[in-house]
Amino acid sequence: MADGHGPLIPAICALLLGALAPGDAALAQQPPSERARRMSAEAEARGLAEPFRGVTTDGEVVRGLFPIRSTGVSSAPVRKAAEAFLATLTPEQRARTLFPVEDPEWRKWMNQHFYIRQGTGFKEMSGAQREAAFELLRASLSAKGLQQSRDIMRLNQRLGELNDDNFAEYDEGLYWITLMGTPAEQEPWGWQLDGHHLVINYFVLGDQVVMTPTFMGSEPVTATAGKYQGTTVLQDEQAKGLALIDALDPAQRQKAIIETTKTGNLAVGEAFRDNLVLDYAGIRASELTAAQKAQLLDLIGEYVRNMRDEHASVKMDEVRRHLDETRFAWIGGTQPDSVFYYRIHSPVVLIEFDHQTPVALRHLERGKPTREHIHTVIRTPNGNDYGKDLLRQHYERHPHEH
Repeated sequence: MADGHGPLIPAICALLLGALAPGDAALAQQPPSERARRMSAEAEARGLAEPFRGVTTDGEVVRGLFPIRSTGVSSAPVRKAAEAFLATLTPEQRARTLFPVEDPEWRKWMNQHFYIRQGTGFKEMSGAQREAAFELLRASLSAKGLQQSRDIMRLNQRLGELNDDNFAEYDEGLYWITLMGTPAEQEPWGWQLDGHHLVINYFVLGDQVVMTPTFMGSEPVTATAGKYQGTTVLQDEQAKGLALIDALDPAQRQKAIIETTKTGNLAVGEAFRDNLVLDYAGIRASELTAAQKAQLLDLIGEYVRNMRDEHASVKMDEVRRHLDETRFAWIGGTQPDSVFYYRIHSPVVLIEFDHQTPVALRHLERGKPTREHIHTVIRTPNGNDYGKDLLRQHYERHPHEH
């Protein structure tokens, strides 16, 4: 997709540990096909052709938005969980899981299932390794974020069931963890979880945390049968988005709604779009009533609150400081069963929600967006995805450590 200006372009832990079978080397991801290798290499070549700049409205990064400071929220539980996970790895696993903190490996993630990923995969982990990996997620995420992450993994298993038990391509264990840098109290480091419909980038510097880009999606979004029957995801993000557009009066809706029909996939900030140039569109939050602003903040919170609660509060304070500059834009219908796309965009947050066309649900009409395939992404514009603006400032202060 081309970069766009102006108009929009088309007792949890026990459950987690018991769900996956014990690790076995024979269960590790099958050797990737030559086609997968070629497609992965081509995606990386295109996506990493430019040095990282970050999402901007006009190609120019706004500086001074993300100062290094104390938040008063300890990141020690995350560090200790990462150290415990690393301690379970074999030397061979550590060699392919650990990267320097400034490594381009941060940017090598993709929602699509074919992508060849680095790190250690859940499917190959021993029981102890898997327990430590989930503890890292548990220490880093809120209960909501942990539940949604695990349910996305479960729904990937359901997708395998729906494709003639094709668990070589769709499986709850096909998710990989990498660590960038060495977990430390004051030095920068972080971790990444990468797999189909679930990508979390988690950067730590002291007591500051950046958890973007984070991609959460699913196809299907609900398991109506199978091993995880009843599992469902992204319903609050869907319902609260629709409630917000419904809360606008006619004049406000005219500003927020870019198009009333949705005929394809519209998300523009997904994998390998780190330098996306995207102008603001839609209605400004400064034009909303106090009640509508509260609804907008609650909707943003659905994405931000996947982080550990205390760190999410810090991020939401940052969002509030730029609330009047925040835009809300919509494409699609506004009926209870409509398919749609919405975007929330400010100097410090970019959120997209998109009903996608079917890919692996073969019973659905090709090329027609469906509520059974949802993509969402949250990013930090102006150079602080992956905590890169914090890392830049850290190296300016401590050049000998680079």
